[in-house]
Amino acid sequence: MRPQVNLSRSTTSRMWLVSLAAFMAIVQSSISDSFLSLIIAVTTIIVAFFCEFIVYFRTEKAAMLRDGSAVTSALVLTLMLPNHINPIYAAIGVVFAMIVVKYSFGGLGTNWLNPALGGWLFIRFSWQSAYEQALASTTVPKNEIIAGIISDFLNKTVFSTFGAELPDSYITLFNATGANIIADRGVMALLLGTILMLASQVSRAWVPIVYLGVYGLLIRLFGALPAGGGFGNGDILGGFLSGGTLVAAFFLVTEPVTGPKSIWGALSAAFIAAVFTFTFRYQGGEAYGAFFAVALLNVLVPMVRGIERRTLYTKRGIVL
Repeated sequence: MRPQVNLSRSTTSRMWLVSLAAFMAIVQSSISDSFLSLIIAVTTIIVAFFCEFIVYFRTEKAAMLRDGSAVTSALVLTLMLPNHINPIYAAIGVVFAMIVVKYSFGGLGTNWLNPALGGWLFIRFSWQSAYEQALASTTVPKNEIIAGIISDFLNKTVFSTFGAELPDSYITLFNATGANIIADRGVMALLLGTILMLASQVSRAWVPIVYLGVYGLLIRLFGALPAGGGFGNGDILGGFLSGGTLVAAFFLVTEPVTGPKSIWGALSAAFIAAVFTFTFRYQGGEAYGAFFAVALLNVLVPMVRGIERRTLYTKRGIVL
């Protein structure tokens, strides 16, 4: 087994495909918030590209401005932010992500933490009140009536056959219009984008599958216990379509730069991330526990790589 699990596409190709998937969700979110989401996205892209330009200007690496990594980091960070947050905070977060997280460690391929995740953590802890106020905006959801009509139709025509009933809240998850992080407001487009990413072999598809599988199982078994719902009654769909879970699964956990090299290591990392996500969100009460889980996973990656080196490669004379 080779120590590096290679992906079929070039870095540039992968970056632009990931950017397209993220942008699709941003567009869906923008439709129902007077384009606030799009304004944040444009702001982060401009600032991220400017940061790269400053770093690479008049160097032998100037050609790397075209690799798309700055745009990708900007759009993934945008997905993780509330749609009502002041774009100034988003801009500051991008500067931290690009200059401190990414380039202080040598640039693309050498950073120990996903730059977008680093920018999100910086905003969340530096301006926590502004972040929470953006999520608590008193925007009235516009899709509750539509959700009621759709769920009523499905319950009468489809689910009644199986003696089941679809709650209105499930429909609103796919087309959220209230204050929320942009990823959760654009879930439908984000799902389509992730299908595009998987079909294009942007990342190892089994990594998000393992992550979501383990996380979903934990939700089903134990997710309803704190609320008194009993064992085995957790809401998997609600867990998947909220809390930034899809961003964590398809954009953060799968990042090959900061992840383990072997299949065994990647599977272990996905499993650990799922357990951390469930613990932070359902036991710790952190709505966006998925992001904290991936950050903690990145801290533990060197340990996983050390185990990989000792158990898989060193014995064969191969050094990572």
